[in-house]
Amino acid sequence: MSAARPLTALRAIALTATLPLLLTACGYGSEAKKDEPKDTAASNVADGAKKLSASEVRIGYFPNLTHATALVGLQEGLIEKELNGTRIKPQSFNAGPSEIEALNGGSLDIGFIGPSPSINGYVKSKGSNLRIISGSASGGVKLVVNPDKIKTLDDLKGKKIATPQKGNTQDVAFLNWISEKGWSVDPESGKGDVSVVRTDNKVTPDAFKQGSIDGAWVPEPTASKLVSDGGSVLLDETALWPDKKFVITNVIVSQKFLKEHADVVEAVLKGTVKTNEWINANPDKAKASANAKLAADSGKPLDAKVIDPAWQSILVTDDPLASTLKTESDWAVKAKLIEQPDLAGIYDLTLLNKVLKAAGKPEVSDAGLGAK
Repeated sequence: MSAARPLTALRAIALTATLPLLLTACGYGSEAKKDEPKDTAASNVADGAKKLSASEVRIGYFPNLTHATALVGLQEGLIEKELNGTRIKPQSFNAGPSEIEALNGGSLDIGFIGPSPSINGYVKSKGSNLRIISGSASGGVKLVVNPDKIKTLDDLKGKKIATPQKGNTQDVAFLNWISEKGWSVDPESGKGDVSVVRTDNKVTPDAFKQGSIDGAWVPEPTASKLVSDGGSVLLDETALWPDKKFVITNVIVSQKFLKEHADVVEAVLKGTVKTNEWINANPDKAKASANAKLAADSGKPLDAKVIDPAWQSILVTDDPLASTLKTESDWAVKAKLIEQPDLAGIYDLTLLNKVLKAAGKPEVSDAGLGAK
């Protein structure tokens, strides 16, 4: 298994600003924000090197710390360096469905996105429109509560707990956790032994401060923002998974683009692998780089008291952790949010494993869900 080591050794960087309210997690939010292509692309053409088959590649990502590979790779030019003059056209999304729509509609080529939107997009197109081609991140999801109202996990019964969106990755995980406690919640309404309140992460901090929710099962940096507002981490989702790893962000590609421009896809993957390596070799610089990209996208960086704990809980990884995606799919079926999907072929790790092998790194597994 090829995974970068956790970002736990990071030291605080004194960055003082407030949390950008537009930061959200996989599967919810607003429309895409398009960035202008960089003017430096032409200068990255190696002397005598053959140009790639596409003049540009459109890459989508979220302004989220769980998308650290994209943030740092774009900010530092580490992905662009591998493209030999092919321009990157970045597109920032706040919604999993809108990114999938862009991919399926032909306005996006490659995207960083969570497992639930990946599954939904693959199933809705009957396996015809996308492939998962790499991992990107694991972890970074926490249950944060009001410590005056909730002191133990059993205290959640009867309380109002937010998740980002019905059926999104965190919502599914929380519903499964509730089920394993022996409690009952209607997956559609969220009503039951625990009130599951689907709340956009843009407004979750205010809802928490106002007392309209008692806690939230959310990704970073929202979790750390709630802690900075007086919340307490009651559970880190990594504790629920074997090896403390689970997929939170994948890299996906349009099947059409993969077929027509495999050389470009391979170059992007070279960039993501080198980015993950750079993040772990330069942890303080990487954290600052990610924050600089967030500031460029939103106008404000994250405060140090938010980014420091948030960054520590995220693991960047080339491994897609495919078996955990299957588990998350099974949880959604168990919660009756989706019917049993056929995920055969959702992964194509051929190019990633080629890149990993060339870099002297172990190849990774598709858990039997690869393209035939």
